[in-house]
Amino acid sequence: MRKFSSCLGAALLALSFTAGAQVVDVKSAWARASVPGQKATGAFMTLTAPAGATLVGVRSPAAGVAEVHEMKMDGDVMKMRAIPSLALPAGQAVELKPGGYHVMLLDLKAPLAKDSQVPITLVLRDAKGVESQLELKVPVQAVAPAGGMAGHSH
Repeated sequence: MRKFSSCLGAALLALSFTAGAQVVDVKSAWARASVPGQKATGAFMTLTAPAGATLVGVRSPAAGVAEVHEMKMDGDVMKMRAIPSLALPAGQAVELKPGGYHVMLLDLKAPLAKDSQVPITLVLRDAKGVESQLELKVPVQAVAPAGGMAGHSH
């Protein structure tokens, strides 16, 4: 049943990319599971924009606030902050991962249960300045998938 659920989730995620021109390819998407009372978690993925694009926003009905964040060292202190946009250079994979750029889901409306899915919408601006939205169904995991889900293309 677990394998079927994972395959079904991958199929649903793949279906979300079939409409319209593909501005960004999304691979290895996952969100970290949360527990009751936890008000924030992260979502991670690899984004590749064949013609270049900019991630200008993110939202999810599962969270009161969804933002693109960056984590970086400032001297000996790791700092995290929201960023207004994230460049996706043409043909270059941009990894959203723990400890780097990531999607932050804040003010969670309910815990994200392991083996469920969370809807996330990416707001993108292509190289011509045209905005589009990419609807994702992101699998929820307790820990990062082994091997970064290598070989799983969505």
